[in-house]
Amino acid sequence: MDLRKLKTLIDLVSESNISELEITEAEGKVRIVKGGEAAPIQYVQTVAAPAAAAPAAATGAVAPAPAVPQEKPAPSGHVVKSPMVGTFYRSSSPGAPAFVEVGSQVKEGDTVCIIEAMKILNEIEADKSGTVTQILGENGQAVEYGQPLFIIE
Repeated sequence: MDLRKLKTLIDLVSESNISELEITEAEGKVRIVKGGEAAPIQYVQTVAAPAAAAPAAATGAVAPAPAVPQEKPAPSGHVVKSPMVGTFYRSSSPGAPAFVEVGSQVKEGDTVCIIEAMKILNEIEADKSGTVTQILGENGQAVEYGQPLFIIE
């Protein structure tokens, strides 16, 4: 694949909503994954005050400020994080049951998921014993290094 075509594909991925693109041609295969998390975009719409409301503005009345979105509280418990970039899988194969569910008891060293990286399946083990209280990863979705996957209490 020539360099101009590759640069065009990279620009396409970076300017679009897609996070991953994989193309296979006779010369080889190219996989482009958008790195990092994009900051959420916030749109604020302002409405012009009606003519009758103009005297209120002249008297010093102030319109209420828009509400600021609250950040989610940090999860309590031990966080199992992704040790690598790859694709998150909750089970060993599509038809198999998930390694763990919410409420599952795990021991240190138990397999909790698989992360596929470069066609290699890496078993991710619990680094603490306890009960799985949250599953933060979505099956089949790309994960980043250090991304929280499970909460164990």
